[in-house]
Amino acid sequence: MATPAAPLTCPKPMKATSNGVFQGDDPLDYALPLAIVQICLVLVLTRVLAYLLRPLRQPRVVAEIIGGILLGPSALGRSEKYLHTIFPPKSLTVLDTLANFGLLFFLFLVGLELDPKSLRRTGKKALCIAIAGISVPFVLGIGTSFALRATISQGVNQGPFLVFMGVALSITAFPVLARILAELKLLTTDVGRMAMSAAAVNDVAAWILLALAIALSGNGSSPFISLWVLLSGAGFVLLCILIGPPIFTWMAKRCSDGEHVDEIYVCGTLAAVLAAGFVTDSIGIHALFGAFVLGVLVPKEGPFAGALVEKVEDLVSGLFLPLYFVSSGLKTNVATIQGAQSWGLLALVIFTSCFGKIVGTIVVSLLCKMPVQEALTLGFLMNTKGLVELIVLNIGKDRGVLNDQTFAIMVLMALFTTFITTPVVISIYRPAKLAVTKYKHRTIERKDTSKQVRILSCFYSTRNIPTLINLIEVSRGTAKKEGLRVYAMHLMELSERSSAILMVHKVKRNGLPFWNKGEVSDSNQVVVAFETFEHLSKVSIRPTTAISPMNSMHEDIITSAENKRVAMIILPFHKHQRLDGHFETTRTDLRHVNRKVLQQAPCSVGILVDRGLGGASHVPASNVNFTITILFFGGHDDREALAYGIRMAEHPGITLVVVRFAVDPALAGGSVKLKMSQNSSPEVQPEDEVVISRLKESISTDGSIKYEERTVKDATEVIEATKSYNKCNLFLVGRMPEGQVVASLNKNSECPELGPIGNLLTSSDFSTTASLLVVQQYRSQLSQDALNSLEDGETSDGNESN
Repeated sequence: MATPAAPLTCPKPMKATSNGVFQGDDPLDYALPLAIVQICLVLVLTRVLAYLLRPLRQPRVVAEIIGGILLGPSALGRSEKYLHTIFPPKSLTVLDTLANFGLLFFLFLVGLELDPKSLRRTGKKALCIAIAGISVPFVLGIGTSFALRATISQGVNQGPFLVFMGVALSITAFPVLARILAELKLLTTDVGRMAMSAAAVNDVAAWILLALAIALSGNGSSPFISLWVLLSGAGFVLLCILIGPPIFTWMAKRCSDGEHVDEIYVCGTLAAVLAAGFVTDSIGIHALFGAFVLGVLVPKEGPFAGALVEKVEDLVSGLFLPLYFVSSGLKTNVATIQGAQSWGLLALVIFTSCFGKIVGTIVVSLLCKMPVQEALTLGFLMNTKGLVELIVLNIGKDRGVLNDQTFAIMVLMALFTTFITTPVVISIYRPAKLAVTKYKHRTIERKDTSKQVRILSCFYSTRNIPTLINLIEVSRGTAKKEGLRVYAMHLMELSERSSAILMVHKVKRNGLPFWNKGEVSDSNQVVVAFETFEHLSKVSIRPTTAISPMNSMHEDIITSAENKRVAMIILPFHKHQRLDGHFETTRTDLRHVNRKVLQQAPCSVGILVDRGLGGASHVPASNVNFTITILFFGGHDDREALAYGIRMAEHPGITLVVVRFAVDPALAGGSVKLKMSQNSSPEVQPEDEVVISRLKESISTDGSIKYEERTVKDATEVIEATKSYNKCNLFLVGRMPEGQVVASLNKNSECPELGPIGNLLTSSDFSTTASLLVVQQYRSQLSQDALNSLEDGETSDGNESN
């Protein structure tokens, strides 16, 4: 008599928490501590890979895909002990749940990035390029699917497999593309605008096609079930379009700029995202669709969208989303790609994907009369894959449409196409080098003072705006509105966060350049502040935003200055004043930006040390009553400061005090003369005399300009004399003054970008409430002293607060 077979026993479900190692429990046998270990491992590995890939300027998604593959059976997972300890089969349900929960909210953020209004305004050219970029690779993907079904994917359901392959090859990753464009400074170029517009259309089309693929891949044998799923999905979207926008608009209207967004609105929206995910999952088209649809419907204007991003983004993008890449990596086994046939199919898939996207885009771009170089660049940009590609592949794997080998081939294809985008685009398209702007007026000092003066004023936060507006007010002189044109540039750091791309949308609608046109309204309080001032004053102001990584922010500033033909760039000092009057560092990397601009600027540069010029608000023209003091020692930079001060003195509310320092005639010592010969050229002195003599001739009888001469013997007398002017509102000085007097001052200062006089005026020993503008005049070649001081300062950052 045969013995009965032993009954099959399922492994016990994991408990949430352990009793601790002292009670004899292994924490890795419990769901929560194991999930913590998994999350920490993923975070460390992906961040290290992102750091290693940074010199190659790769988007973080590349590091996350590679990290997921390394943690899976392709690399570390070859060790059975590792795989069963860190990623045991019984933990994968918890891992996948957390990963999909993070993905649900991330897709909501992706929907927030997509502005449906911009889709309606998409031009015919971008629409044609988008259609070609989808249809050609989709058709080629269907062709490739026949080759795969005949070899490594035998027996799979033909209909869903055809659609999944077509969708996988035709996708362009909109968020990844936006970051690559921003990283390469291409967002405001023609090719960047075209790529963003076409990718947005492509993104929406990909989601529609994916919904079709999911509906077709259901387990139901009847085609009517797939049709019912599609119709129910379409009905859900229509219902959301009818109900969602009025509710979200009502919420957004109740959230004012600068005020805290009520928590009930944020919680209500996030609950709606979960509910929408539940509905679409119940329909059978995956929970992600509901979240994405709601994200698209949230109004992008006002603080409401920003508050949602702020609440969700860091936790989801930083903590939960990397788990999805691990979940995907655990399903990816590169070892399944064996033999010439498999590697040949991988090459075929990569070739088909690249050929369809690149050639399809290039042909239509050339038909739309785009230059060959731009068409080629656009082709490679549109070939970018990313997270959405992985979502498609994972859904296909879970639905049984893609087997292990096909899945591994498709993941490697997505990784390869994204990896090559940045290096290829850098090699074939360099817009900054294609056009070098040549212009005449690169300084404030000029023979014809009636010509328009253009200034690029930069700021990092709203803290700088009142002083900046008051500085612009006193700079306008008495000329007509066109006498002064100011470009106010808001410098914002580009990060890996979704809100970075949301910022792009706020300052750039449907590919419009960052320079806001007069007819483009923006609720941004920064823009409103400058537009209000423009209406009240006689100054033409163009608000703009530069979104860039901090290590290349100076390139945006320099390029904008050259394109706009400005005479001076005004930068904020990297420190801000505390309540006790001392300075503390705002951000150290701002100092790097200022130094790079000083070294490479195509015009004059001013560093603004903000001590609250005019208080915390704009001072109307009729109420301006400022005293501006220029400390004049001699040299190019001092003459530029003087020219700027004379322009300011045209304002009826300004009193300009010019203090010229001269060495005591009794001191003609050799040491001073020797230092003079090192720091000044023979022709400097006559030019200074010419400028000062013109100043004396133009001194008005109403007392708006006062001229004083101070004779000093040494540095101590310079400091004492300077302290007697500490009651003014603004000091205006040159960065590298020249002459005998300056030779006695200590040049080894903490902040060489301010020069010796600027450092004196910002030291803790100098008591004043006056703001400071340190000016460097443009020269085709800066003096060796000026360059050396900036280079030496890179190694002397030391203590950053006075």
